[in-house]
Amino acid sequence: MTYCLGLYLEEGLVFLSDTRTNAGVDNVSTYCKMHHFHEDQERLIVLLSSGNLAVTQAVLHRVTSSNLRLNEEVEKSPKNLREVADLYQAAELVGDAVREVYQHDGKALEAQGAGFQVSFLLGGQIRGEPMRLFQIYSAGNFIEATIDTPFLQIGEHKYGKPILDRVVKYQTSIQDGIKLSLISMDSTLRSNLSVGMPVDLLIYERDSFQSSMRRRIDETDPYFQNLRGYWSSALQHAYQQAPDPDWQE
Repeated sequence: MTYCLGLYLEEGLVFLSDTRTNAGVDNVSTYCKMHHFHEDQERLIVLLSSGNLAVTQAVLHRVTSSNLRLNEEVEKSPKNLREVADLYQAAELVGDAVREVYQHDGKALEAQGAGFQVSFLLGGQIRGEPMRLFQIYSAGNFIEATIDTPFLQIGEHKYGKPILDRVVKYQTSIQDGIKLSLISMDSTLRSNLSVGMPVDLLIYERDSFQSSMRRRIDETDPYFQNLRGYWSSALQHAYQQAPDPDWQE
């Protein structure tokens, strides 16, 4: 499994993904689930993946290849993420690729009991267009983050969602977004063994058309160690200071 999240903030976008993949308890490996496509001062598009690794790789190949299309009806459509005119078209391209992979591999996977499980977060900005963030489902359909819903998650999201629900707003600063994303990831790491370090972080500042930070964070990272220790202590202090129940018999 995996955990990936994207924050849609007034200042920009925060992307975070873990790197653990597994095919059973004795076959665990590390794989980067964060992919970005950058053309200087023109566009930056980030794609985070979750689900069956073979399926996500097949989709990634289709949206980066210059000539691989299964559906002849879309021959005149953009063939890869470097050709799309806006982020909505990019989300459509990824959704089409998901359907194409299902058409090619779906029945064989289901026959083996593997199922067809895949989802993506896609965000960024193209010059002349607004910054956007989308979540793409295994059916190829998608939703978009908004001012009222300023974050999206894929994979094992339930453990890291409460802190985001309580705190993240569209007006949250990028620096606070980084802290909250890492706290959300730490909560997931502590509660689910299928999510694992290292984690990949990418920051995009609105209208910059380039990443302002891309960093791989492992267990030895001093800031992450300090943050997870501080958060654990803060939670213990908070519950200790909370009022005791005063219910009467």
